[in-house]
Amino acid sequence: MSVPARRLPRWGVLSRLRPVAVPRFAPLYVGAVQLGAYAAARLPDRRRTELLRAHSTNVVNLRAGRWWTPATSAVLVERPLPLPYAAALLTVLGTAEAHWGARRAAGVFAAGHAGASLLVYAGLRGRVCTDPPDATARAVDVGASYGFHATLGALAAAVPHRRTRAVAITGLLALRALPVLRRTRTFTDAGHLTATALGVLCGAGWGTGRILLSPAHRRPAHGGFASHRGPHRGQNTGRLVQWGHGQPQ
Repeated sequence: MSVPARRLPRWGVLSRLRPVAVPRFAPLYVGAVQLGAYAAARLPDRRRTELLRAHSTNVVNLRAGRWWTPATSAVLVERPLPLPYAAALLTVLGTAEAHWGARRAAGVFAAGHAGASLLVYAGLRGRVCTDPPDATARAVDVGASYGFHATLGALAAAVPHRRTRAVAITGLLALRALPVLRRTRTFTDAGHLTATALGVLCGAGWGTGRILLSPAHRRPAHGGFASHRGPHRGQNTGRLVQWGHGQPQ
């Protein structure tokens, strides 16, 4: 007598997977920055420089109380983004939005951009000449790089596997620290390192296991523990993973 084969679920493993949210605001942001850069590039050089300098987070603007510049400087760039950088920016911001949601991803970006801008300003305030202002005090300082590095740092800090997380964080901080150690360093190099560190703090503050987990590891609707089920309906392998601290180390 032959034993009937077990019937698999209609859609197999795919029936248990929950789709990751498609990012919407990250493409809009990157597209708006790129379109704005092309529009500004059509302006006469002097007028374009005045526009960028007026919205820069430099010492002159912040000392004068132009506190809107940490926001406006994030949507302006000196020139159109190169395609590889635009793709990297879209990938990082889109990944953060898909896994955390637009509000939290925007919060990380804003914390890194504004936080690094203000900390760099605090470090430069007593070191540059403002009467009359020198080149550093009135420098053009716009772009998305602070927010980009902060988001990348937060993603690295949220990787669920301990060793991978440590390697990712150490590697990012080392890459950003190397330019700061050179004699030719600029305040932007210090800002990139600061933004990365702020992003790491944001990601670490939320705990690990927030991203890059398969849907089977995610928290069920009733809370508590998530059960790993076998390939057949009703079969349980008995392995439990507690939510909130990633997979067992």
